[in-house]
Amino acid sequence: MWDPNLLDTFKQMAKSGCVEFLCETYYHSLVSLFEDRTEFIEEVNMHRDTIKDILGIKPQIFRNTELLYHDGIAEEIEKMGFKAIMTEGIERILEGWKSPNYIYKRKGGTIKVLLRNYRLSDDVGYRFSARWWSEWPLTAEKYAAWLSSAPGNTINIFMDYETFGEHQWEDTGIFYFLKALPYQILNWNHLEFSTPSEVIEKYPSVSEITVPWYETVSWADMERDPSAWLGNHMQHLCFSEMKSLEKKVKETKNQDFLKTWRYLLTGDHFYYMCTKWLGDGDVHKYFSHHGNPYDAGINYLSIVCDFKEKILKYELEEKK
Repeated sequence: MWDPNLLDTFKQMAKSGCVEFLCETYYHSLVSLFEDRTEFIEEVNMHRDTIKDILGIKPQIFRNTELLYHDGIAEEIEKMGFKAIMTEGIERILEGWKSPNYIYKRKGGTIKVLLRNYRLSDDVGYRFSARWWSEWPLTAEKYAAWLSSAPGNTINIFMDYETFGEHQWEDTGIFYFLKALPYQILNWNHLEFSTPSEVIEKYPSVSEITVPWYETVSWADMERDPSAWLGNHMQHLCFSEMKSLEKKVKETKNQDFLKTWRYLLTGDHFYYMCTKWLGDGDVHKYFSHHGNPYDAGINYLSIVCDFKEKILKYELEEKK
């Protein structure tokens, strides 16, 4: 919408065969945490259809909002025909010998599970410009050497798109690092670049990953769980309000109401209400445009109250 020329570059990448586009929830929402996954399925299909319409490809790999994952989500995605799903390679789901550098499958299913190597990803995404870091400055040669010494079949490096130019500004040297990195990696004969689909075709799954719903994984904060969005009473209240509105909104058959409701389920709104302290709190504050988490909650609930009032008025008018 804002820069059609930028979208053209994505189309060129899609045609190159060197880039794979993953599917997500259309509204980057938290609906995968609903007990009823009807809306989750609808949003995934919306996103899959949009990618096909714009880029001409049908995504085969799924990446849920904020890498939220448990066995039930993976099962639903498997039913939808996806070949693999990506989540965080956190230690609590990697008991014993397991490493994020192998391919797994969900418990009781066949869908492959790709795990982000969060340490190597965060070395670029968060620590690249950190002068307090013992490994600063991070050069392409050094990073390639780390990759070369990592055991396993695949190293999944996964980070925010805005890492390059926003989280890590140009003056940090991030673009020089990116330009040099492929050459340094390909200096090692045993390293190569692969898309997620190529990886799951190339290597078999070595074991199952088990993640019950009460141990849901994400890639946020130290806990790597849903607490970044559902970690306090304020967040739970807002989330419960939105869940309770689903039936009422959809019964109106009003597309504007449905779109507004879906926008309000975007994960960022709940992220801004997080009241954590120390490093995690600083990250939440960095992203938020609100003065503090409580302002975010008050503003959100005010919008929800106004939204509910509009739905009520609409229902009364329809009955006349």
